[in-house]
Amino acid sequence: MVTIESSASITAWGERTFGQVADLNALIARAKEELAALQLAVESGESSRDVAADAAEIAILLHRLVGLHGAELSFAVDEKMARNRTRIWSLAGDGTGRHVA
Repeated sequence: MVTIESSASITAWGERTFGQVADLNALIARAKEELAALQLAVESGESSRDVAADAAEIAILLHRLVGLHGAELSFAVDEKMARNRTRIWSLAGDGTGRHVA
């Protein structure tokens, strides 16, 4: 599947729909609210479709934040993943970890 949205298109939509962002922290605060909703959806055993929709809300806010910086979130993810694949990781034992080098 080819994505049709970009950070630029989502940022433009956000400005048309909600107006200009006066403080980027507003997007971060909203993303935190959506993250809490995502956690609740997972804890409540909601459908994978509902969980994905809640995760998408967070991604949309992150696209707007990055788009306002003139960058593309998808490219940043690709660059970050390329770097992550070269790192050494300390495993937490719960499916997560932290890089040590």
